[in-house]
Amino acid sequence: MSESKRSSATPDAQAWVTVLAGGIGSRFWPASTLRRPKQLLPLGSEEPLIVDTLQRARALATDERIRILAGEHLAGPFQTALPDLGRESFWIEPQARGTAPVLAWAAWKLAQIDPDAVMVSLHADHLLEPIDAFVHTVATAVEVARRDELLLSIGVSPDRIETGYGHIEVGEPLDPAGSAESFRVQAFHEKPDADTARRYVNEGFLWNTGIFIWKASVLLDELARHAPEISELLPLIGEEGDEAFFERVPVTVIDRAVMERSDRVGVVKATFSWDDVGSWEALARTRAPDAAGNVTLGNVDLVDSTGCIVYEEGPGRVVVLGADDLVVVQTTDTTMVLPRARAHELKDLLARLESE
Repeated sequence: MSESKRSSATPDAQAWVTVLAGGIGSRFWPASTLRRPKQLLPLGSEEPLIVDTLQRARALATDERIRILAGEHLAGPFQTALPDLGRESFWIEPQARGTAPVLAWAAWKLAQIDPDAVMVSLHADHLLEPIDAFVHTVATAVEVARRDELLLSIGVSPDRIETGYGHIEVGEPLDPAGSAESFRVQAFHEKPDADTARRYVNEGFLWNTGIFIWKASVLLDELARHAPEISELLPLIGEEGDEAFFERVPVTVIDRAVMERSDRVGVVKATFSWDDVGSWEALARTRAPDAAGNVTLGNVDLVDSTGCIVYEEGPGRVVVLGADDLVVVQTTDTTMVLPRARAHELKDLLARLESE
């Protein structure tokens, strides 16, 4: 998937963009580590994922209204990758507590700055194209969020059976007399097994991209209704500081804390293609393969090999002879080889190696 980076659209003067940029991307180990997570790797284009994401954010809002949400250990590397963003664009999470606390924290801070703020929450590890279609979809969502005061997700029509994504069951159109792009959410469904995912596709369910749009004030209202364990701690931000809030708030994700509980939830159907770059296997979908179905990044030679994913970042090169369906990753200090069919075990492998 070659992403078109530039949009012809004018950024929305009222929208704010927050970018969830924490996490280490353990399924991209050994290239992705705590100090250099996958957001800093060129997995979508020739640029790091965080740079591609900033281009996307700038099509939606001015730099003054973009905030990168990440831990202190990533602030320096991100500022190096994004040198023209000022320090004020980086909001530092004192602790990683999950998407619900960090988005609640960001909404609270934005509401102090702009009581009418509309938040567009992006992830730093997505690929999508074309950019103009993305901007159109988000603009529709921003309009609906302002008009109907709903929490909105962007949903994508599936192009395969996928057990790794959450799915959205679509309800009634939000504007029956107008655009057919926005709907009530009937229900959210967590990652299904293969048979259930096949049924979801046949029944017209959408993938949940995790791209959210809402008025900050509406999210804060729904947190008070459905997640008081988070909402009641938000005043600590103003009274004692960010650290006090993150020290006491429970770990949870926004889907479970609010989206699956609220009756003020809608979905806007995407007019762009999308992929969550979640594992090495994603490169087989997002990079053009050679004639033998191999996908390579770096200095790689493949001979009589098919269906391999090979990543090399030097020094040196990787040579593969007579192998099929492997993932091969070489970094400066680690070389990993595993069958593609077992790539989903990588997170567990890393946990085992760390414990040893």
